[in-house]
Amino acid sequence: MTYSLPDPAARAAAVQDLIAAAVTQGPDGTEYMRDARGALMPLGLVREQDKLEDQLVRGLVGFARDLNAQLARFKGHCHADVGAYLQLLGERYDTTKGGRKGNITLTSYDGCFKVQLAVADHLSFGPEIQIAKGLIDECIADWADGARAELCALVNEAFRTDKEGDVSREAVFRLMRVEITDERWVRAMAAIRDSIRVVGSKSYVRFYSRDHAEAEWQAIPIDLAAV
Repeated sequence: MTYSLPDPAARAAAVQDLIAAAVTQGPDGTEYMRDARGALMPLGLVREQDKLEDQLVRGLVGFARDLNAQLARFKGHCHADVGAYLQLLGERYDTTKGGRKGNITLTSYDGCFKVQLAVADHLSFGPEIQIAKGLIDECIADWADGARAELCALVNEAFRTDKEGDVSREAVFRLMRVEITDERWVRAMAAIRDSIRVVGSKSYVRFYSRDHAEAEWQAIPIDLAAV
């Protein structure tokens, strides 16, 4: 297991280069800063607070870029190290350790640390979803007064599209858990199942710790919003 941190001097130099890039020199030797419209403003005409804000933003973004690159490398190391461990197990036992699609949980010997690798599918719905909506609309119209308000609200939520034009995946799945024997409803649920498409996947690595083996797990956040 090897994970090397970047050279602090190189990291600081990259940030300084980003800050310095704000100023460009014209053919006559005059220094300029480019504004948001693309125009070159002589450095002497740029307000001091604008210069300070530019330096602050470029400095923070520079360190954020470096941190993002470190996290990407760390994630790669996690997958590589776990992959090497699983390969070792496979060679020893002629099998694999892990669940469906590579999901796996590894725990320290004392039960105080845990690493989870998970793969989550990105789903979308094909044209069959519109067939399902038509069948469900028929059911609701025929049931009219007999249809519970909660069910009508759930149907409306399931087929309400967001700004990307996608229906709510979670609401559709909740709709599929409603047990109704009407033949049209059954066909609608079948159409929904046929409409589900896996359009991609994303892997996640999560870390947990606890004080002792009987304590509750506490997530170790690697997220600016969570620390």
